[in-house]
Amino acid sequence: MKYSASEENYIKCIYHLQEQHEQVSAGMLAEAVQTKAASVTDMLKKLQQKKTVNYRPYQNFTLTETGNRIALDVIRKHRLWEFFLVDKLGFRWDEVHDIAEELEHISSPVLIQRLDNYLNNPAFDPHGDPIPDNRGKIKIIRQANLTELNLKQTYSVSAIKDQSSQMLDLLQHYGIQLGTKLKVQRRFEFDGSLEIKIDKQPVATLSEQVAKNIYCTL
Repeated sequence: MKYSASEENYIKCIYHLQEQHEQVSAGMLAEAVQTKAASVTDMLKKLQQKKTVNYRPYQNFTLTETGNRIALDVIRKHRLWEFFLVDKLGFRWDEVHDIAEELEHISSPVLIQRLDNYLNNPAFDPHGDPIPDNRGKIKIIRQANLTELNLKQTYSVSAIKDQSSQMLDLLQHYGIQLGTKLKVQRRFEFDGSLEIKIDKQPVATLSEQVAKNIYCTL
């Protein structure tokens, strides 16, 4: 069965919301896709007919097995294209999301598998997010955000949760990228901000909001 780019975007969005909330409401989905509740209801009815969501009016809902498979396929394509754009075409990590949003709707399985092989089957995209394999399997690593780390121990940055261009630009300013080694020197109880030290760079202070979006391997 074929799905439009709009349908795939909704399915992918539901998947990401499920990661945080398990079950999703129409209101949550409307806020996430920035559209009216009536438009969301219409789309949910279409997706229900295509057996991709377990939807009943006025109730929370989840993706079906088919919906999960479609979501993971779209996410796989998105993250492979991001990897390709950064690793092979020299884009910065804060430039690739919008381009990958368009490329993720290419439907050719042969092309995507050849792209995966060409890139030597990467497990993570340029922001540290896991890339599902062609069976939808995702590699899991133990990680925690900066607010959860032990003080004065060295950790390696493994993922960035907020991948907005503004956040990535801020991290670039501080010299933080995937693989960066850092220590949390102090926590300030007043506002939850953290003092961090990166080798050969001055000590920097990050807000709690920023720190919660930077993950390191444990």
